[in-house]
Formats: sequence, structure tokens, C-alpha cells
Amino acid sequence: MYVLYTILASLGFFFVLKWMKKRKYCTDLKRLDGKTVLITGGNSGVGKDTAVSMAMRGARVIIACRDLDKAEKAVREIKFKSHSLNVFHMELDLANLRSVREFCKNFVQKEKRLDILINNAAMPGVLDCTDDNFSMCFGVNHLGHFLLTNLLLPQLKECAPSRVVTLTCSSYKYQKLDFQDLNYNLLPFFTYCRSKLANIYFSQELARITQGKGVTSYAVHPGFVQSGWTCHYSVLFRMLMQVIMWMFFVSSEIGAQTVIYCAVSDEAAKHSGGYFVDCRPATLRPFARDAGVAKKLWEASERLVKLV
Repeated sequence: MYVLYTILASLGFFFVLKWMKKRKYCTDLKRLDGKTVLITGGNSGVGKDTAVSMAMRGARVIIACRDLDKAEKAVREIKFKSHSLNVFHMELDLANLRSVREFCKNFVQKEKRLDILINNAAMPGVLDCTDDNFSMCFGVNHLGHFLLTNLLLPQLKECAPSRVVTLTCSSYKYQKLDFQDLNYNLLPFFTYCRSKLANIYFSQELARITQGKGVTSYAVHPGFVQSGWTCHYSVLFRMLMQVIMWMFFVSSEIGAQTVIYCAVSDEAAKHSGGYFVDCRPATLRPFARDAGVAKKLWEASERLVKLV
């Protein structure tokens, strides 16, 4: 009898895990022929699976990555999975604002269009600093994408209707921004939370300033995804997280679904500035919907990246 109870309890546990990991798939089959999609960090995880979907829909896909060897390998895999040869890579280091500027200059010179920009690349909570002396999380997750989007915004407007999809995380709810210390870099997890909150404010303010100009903006929480972010930590931590991710996290293919949905869905287009989870709009905590804070962060970010 004890063995039977053990088996039943184990089955119940795995059914619960399966239910927890159940997510919606994007069912919109819209084609993207003639469109150009740019994905930061498209060499792995959610970014790579998003790139496969975009290429399968007929888009010209460009993945922007720091490591060119990994980018070349990813391009081969994306081409194989999507059966499309219209996939390319360009060098971009979001931890270096000069690299962002050079990338945008080259992109505008080489590419005639930009229809969908997917700000996917991100750093986990680490105590390192960028080349411009910002905390790695705030510098890469927010400032690098902020500068990238602003420099490419004229091209997005020219190709309207166009979209900007920025990946964030539900962990935004655990922190608020401190404008006396935007570059907070003391506790790695809290630093990460603040950067993800900044992504949400950025997406909202982008939607406001581009209203009526043909550019729509979305913040996406892809879920907690099995990915390689643990490579920045110790071997023991990586081993522990591999077990946890296997049990509770979703695959990158599933994590990409809401990103894909916001990139192609006509229904999503009605909610510019919105926060999306599981292929539908979700409610943010009240402090994360403060338009005044979003505008203040935008203006502060312009000064930090020297746009003004």
C-alpha cells in the first residue's frame, strides 16, 4: 500500500508541475513577407526561438549579438529550423554605448526596412559594470536598448505600422526605482528587478511618444524560461538551478509565444503600451503604471546615454 501511495503522490506531483508549466501558444498565422525583424540576443533561448518563428513567416531576420561565433552558429540553426535563408547576424554589444551607436549607423546604411524590433537580450543580476560604468543590469537591460530603440526610431516610423517588443519580467514588482541611484548595483536580484521595471516604464513612454505615428510598443513577460543565464554564476548554483528550471520553468519555445504574439497579432496592436503575459494583456501593479515616473525615467535615460 505504501508503494501505491508513493506512486500516486509522484504522479500527482508531476501532473501539478505539468499544469504549472502549461502556457498558451500564439495561434496567429500572419505572414511577414517583405518585413524586417531585428532581435537582440537572438543567438539563444527565447530570442532564437522567436527568430525561427519570424523566419518561418517569411521575414528577413537579423539577430544582433556580441559573440559572433555564437551568432554564426545560431544563424545556421535558425535557417535549418525555419527552412529560410533570409537570416543574418550583426555585431552588437549592449554593454557598450559606442557599440550601440556603431551598430545603428551600420544597420540604417545596410537595411532598407525595420518593421519589428524585439529588445530581447538581458543580463541576470550580476555585480559587473558596463564599459560606460553603469551597472550591468541597468546598462544592458535598459540603457542599451533605450539608445538602440531611439536611434532606430526614425526607421521604424518610416516603415509604419511597426512594432517594438521589449522583454521584461514579473519580478519588476519587488522593487521601485530610486532616481537618486538609478545605477543601483548592491544586491544583484534587486538590481535585476529594477532593470525589468525600467523596461516596463520604457515601453509605456515609447507608446505615448509614438502615439499616432504608426509605432506600437509592448512589454512582455515570457514566463520563467529554461535558459543559459546561470552561466554567470558558480558551478554549484548552476547545478541547483538546472534542477529547479527542469521542474518549474518553461522551455524557450513556450517562452517565445507571447513575444511572437505581440510581434504579429492584430489584437495585440490595440494595446500599445501594454504588459503581456501568456499571449494576453495582464495587469501591472499600480506603481508600475505611473506615467509621470515613466516620463521622468525617459528624460533621465536621455541624459545618461547623451541623447540630449
